Amino acid sequence: MAVHVQRSVFTVDEYHRMVEAGILSEDDRVELIEGEIIRTSPMGSRHATCVKELDALLHHQGQQKVIISVQDPVRLDEHSEPEPDIALLKLRDDDYAHSHPTPEDVLLIIEVAETSAEYDRSIGLPLCARAGIPEVWPVNSPERIVEVYSEPSADMYQKFQRAQPGDIPKPERISDVTLPVDELFAQE
Repeated sequence: MAVHVQRSVFTVDEYHRMVEAGILSEDDRVELIEGEIIRTSPMGSRHATCVKELDALLHHQGQQKVIISVQDPVRLDEHSEPEPDIALLKLRDDDYAHSHPTPEDVLLIIEVAETSAEYDRSIGLPLCARAGIPEVWPVNSPERIVEVYSEPSADMYQKFQRAQPGDIPKPERISDVTLPVDELFAQE
């Protein structure tokens, strides 16, 4: 006898109502990805240090040019609202107090990966490409590299570059912001 399993697919609005109803708390380490509530891994100390380094480097350079969002939601579509480690957002008068940023607001997403690199490549990158996020930079902490993806298409990014220690990648849509790979991994 064949068993038919049916999954529940949630919208971002339903996901938010779960938080309001107390089913999920703001402290739960979860994201809504393609309608499914996905539990994220606890953040290791190396991951947390890398996020802090990114935040410090970007705040030093990006003041007055972009909003630097750290582990905050980005509403990609009706069924996906990830919380990237870093999102560089266009300036907006309300500083996103009235709604979470959408793909049109995002200039760059940076994800730090200690153990999630394969998930980020197979799920996160196609999701961001379909949403039209102009650039995504997975930071592979164990390998000490930054992968630079740009020019989104229907399912993936058309342009790829690997930045290693000694390299200084620069976002295509943000002038005067660079990310020296050596400085990013200085604490390791």
